[in-house]
Amino acid sequence: MPLLRWLTRDVDINAASRAPYRLLEEVAKHSHGDRDAGNMLIQGDNLDALKALLPYYAGKVKCVFIDPPYNTKSAFEHYDDNLEHAQWLAMMYPRLELLRSLLTDDGSIWVTIDDNEAHYLKVIMDEIFGRKNFVANCVWQKRTSPDFRAVLGDAHDNILVFSRDAGVFQEKANLLPLHEKQLKEYKNPDNDPRGSWVSRDFSAQGYRPNQMYKIVTPGGKEYFPPEGSCWKNVEASYLAQVAEGRFWYGKDGRGVPRRKNYLSEAEGRQSWTWWSNDEFGHNQEAKQEIISLFGKADVFDTPKPERLLQRVLQVATNENDLVLDSFLGSGTTAAVAHKMRRRYIGIEMGDHAITHCVPRLQKVIDGEQGGISEAMGWKGGGGFRFYHLGAPVFDETGHLSESVRFAPLAAHLWFVLTGIPYKGRANSPFLGTHEGIGYYLLYNGILGDKRPNGGNVLTGKILANLPPHDGEKIIFGEGCRLSAERLEAERITFRQIPYEIKAR
Repeated sequence: MPLLRWLTRDVDINAASRAPYRLLEEVAKHSHGDRDAGNMLIQGDNLDALKALLPYYAGKVKCVFIDPPYNTKSAFEHYDDNLEHAQWLAMMYPRLELLRSLLTDDGSIWVTIDDNEAHYLKVIMDEIFGRKNFVANCVWQKRTSPDFRAVLGDAHDNILVFSRDAGVFQEKANLLPLHEKQLKEYKNPDNDPRGSWVSRDFSAQGYRPNQMYKIVTPGGKEYFPPEGSCWKNVEASYLAQVAEGRFWYGKDGRGVPRRKNYLSEAEGRQSWTWWSNDEFGHNQEAKQEIISLFGKADVFDTPKPERLLQRVLQVATNENDLVLDSFLGSGTTAAVAHKMRRRYIGIEMGDHAITHCVPRLQKVIDGEQGGISEAMGWKGGGGFRFYHLGAPVFDETGHLSESVRFAPLAAHLWFVLTGIPYKGRANSPFLGTHEGIGYYLLYNGILGDKRPNGGNVLTGKILANLPPHDGEKIIFGEGCRLSAERLEAERITFRQIPYEIKAR
């Protein structure tokens, strides 16, 4: 497969592995509502944040939606076409690698981009996800009228869609709900007991000998398939459907045979790659949503409308699935996911993680009625935890950094080992019990010795003073002085810090 080359490629493709591993530390004053709802807002560089998420969420994210910088000759302070393009690719490549690691097998990633970088982005996503896992390029009509500043104005954005496994995604993706115009097409002129229906053409392109039979309508009119076509079903299947009253021949019974599709049996409608602004929203609509939330002084240049995110999540997710946006911006993805009862992780580096994303989610939790709220019947509820990135976990020698505190390390280990958030007070080496196993952490003075390494080595004396647990135990510490026979007798599995604290 052809690979895209750029100035710093050899360095950039390894950037994800070089990124420092950091712990996530909650900032409780910015959290809101039900903090155990499973939703997260993270302030910090999204490369480091994505790496910090790997132990928690690798293979668990159902849908990624990102709206990265478009590189429109203004994304970087000093513009040079070759250098800026290389910088943009250098930013995107490692982040896409980590995002792929976070996706479930049937998960999908949706990336909005304009034509400045869309074709280059497609090539690097082919490399990272595999060309066979390309799903679609959706073309979203973002404007409602031509741009009169240009002879050939820009009217659309691209949304590149990839999956970990495109075949599995296609099998599990959802149909879109019928829109209002389609619903109005359903009628019941013959008082069919099955309810409202719409009739569809019964012919199909191609020639199949067993689908070329004559149809005689109730009014005596005879029909054969149109030239170059055949009927959609063999005759036996057609007659069975006629017996069930599933065909319509016009009010006089002499019309072209058409099959009834009932509203009660409609599962939805297929998506296609043309996303018109009348259904999926547009830039002006998105700006009005932001103005209603923050006022005219705080309008983002290119926000996305809530309806656009709603359609993505309708196709790609179900209730309680996990959604991730690592370029959160004004918080639209998180707001829509919250209203649609999906769990979410939003990452934003700038100050507006606090000035915009936090208050927007607070308003959603309190029952805000803008955007898709009415359509979703949203009345409020739920909550989120707010995090920032701590210092790097490991120092230059590979040891745990002295700046790493007991509480975030305890929360990290607990989540990695059990898969559930840590709810303890982090004031004891005994973290708790999960499925019969007791978990312990010996780290930085938790036993009362304030020396940096005090109490971090498992000895007979330390063991005697640990809170008891009658069962299997896993103990993390910097060293162990107990024999293998003693560990087995005490049902202890010892795990050494830092070597058994991994990012993956």
